[in-house]
Amino acid sequence: QVQLVESGGGLVQPGGSLRLSCAASGRSFSFSRNAMGWFRQAPGKEREFVAGKRWGGGTTSYADSVKGRFTISRDNAKNTMYLQMNSLEPEDTAVYYCYADQDPIATMRYWGQGTQVTVSS
Repeated sequence: QVQLVESGGGLVQPGGSLRLSCAASGRSFSFSRNAMGWFRQAPGKEREFVAGKRWGGGTTSYADSVKGRFTISRDNAKNTMYLQMNSLEPEDTAVYYCYADQDPIATMRYWGQGTQVTVSS
């Protein structure tokens, strides 16, 4: 019932920046405080955790590979969350998927359709 629509992916040179958006639509839920974040999957590899906020919007976790370079945020009025990616590296090339949890115990996790990020010169 809840749909997450991603946008903002594309081709960027190493050292560049990109901002991904994930807009929620459909059934209303507690967007202001639900857990949310991003995973990514590179060709031939398992999907890996990138960054995420816990229920309540307090604690934010980042994978070691992106700490200091990526930042997640959200605009509650627009029901949209963002992944700001700076100092991009070729190793960041992957399909990025956003997620949002329905409740504190993650009874249901919603996923975006994925957006391709390619870092190349």
